[in-house]
Amino acid sequence: MCFQSLYANVLHVYIFIKTTTMPGLILLGFAELHKFHPFLFSLLLLVYMATLLANSLIVLIIQLDPVLNTPMHFFLMHLSCLEMFYVSTTTPKMLETLLLQPTSISLLGCAVQMFLFLFFGAAECFLLASMAFDRYLAICNPLRYTIIMSRKVCINMVVGSYMCGTVAGLVHTMVTFHLPFCGVVINHFFCEIQPLLELFCGDTFLIEIQVIAMAMIAILLPFLLIILSYSCIISTIVSMPSAKSRQKAFSTCSSHLLVVTLFYGTASTIYLKPRSSYSPSVDKLLSLSYTVVTPLLNPVIYSLRNKEVKWALRKLWRKLFGV
Repeated sequence: MCFQSLYANVLHVYIFIKTTTMPGLILLGFAELHKFHPFLFSLLLLVYMATLLANSLIVLIIQLDPVLNTPMHFFLMHLSCLEMFYVSTTTPKMLETLLLQPTSISLLGCAVQMFLFLFFGAAECFLLASMAFDRYLAICNPLRYTIIMSRKVCINMVVGSYMCGTVAGLVHTMVTFHLPFCGVVINHFFCEIQPLLELFCGDTFLIEIQVIAMAMIAILLPFLLIILSYSCIISTIVSMPSAKSRQKAFSTCSSHLLVVTLFYGTASTIYLKPRSSYSPSVDKLLSLSYTVVTPLLNPVIYSLRNKEVKWALRKLWRKLFGV
């Protein structure tokens, strides 16, 4: 019955979008920075290409090297895949807004972009929580680590992350596109919830409450699980007798927590606040951090600082170029 109700709601939103008389929406992008559009376009295109290359490289070496057949690297591979799709959901349209001012997007295209962005973003939140749990077991319960973190458990955790992302994306998209629009100009570079709320007719208070409630589940719950995991990890590290072991473990934890703080901190400031505090210029900057910056930082911090990954990268380089 739950799936039938969900399907009915999705169908209702689809029919609403297809039957509306609105020709589409207009994305303003970075209109206030029009003088810097050529520079921003070049910079963001370079970052986008670097993000795709770095994450593709991580997926390739984890697939090719049998030494990296571990739960941690399995999660890293899926994180890199998520990052490539995640950044590709918003960046191409963002680059278009820098070339063509203003840029239009159909109502259906806007809904699809919102769903995909939320799906990949929420899935990443839960995947990061899974990775924190993996590190917790590896450091705090090493004797039972290989027994608990079996291949089946790892696959189930990844599938569960994707399922949570699907639910979060569908709920947010259905809630957002149920209301009629009174405007067509989005003061943003992609179809995000907060700027879209500015276009709706009537009172959006209940919609805002639903958005915040869903964001608390998709963002705050995984973040709390990560904090709990790393609190136990740090407690275990402090009690280690070897200073070298403590330094290695702290280095790994600090790297992971840096990415988690950047991603969750900026995302929560967008989705866990009321509409009245929305500021287009500030929120665009915050959105850039978790839509463009973190997808590039993740492979660098999570993977390229990993000794096993760096060794596999050297082996691949020697195999390809003989150097």
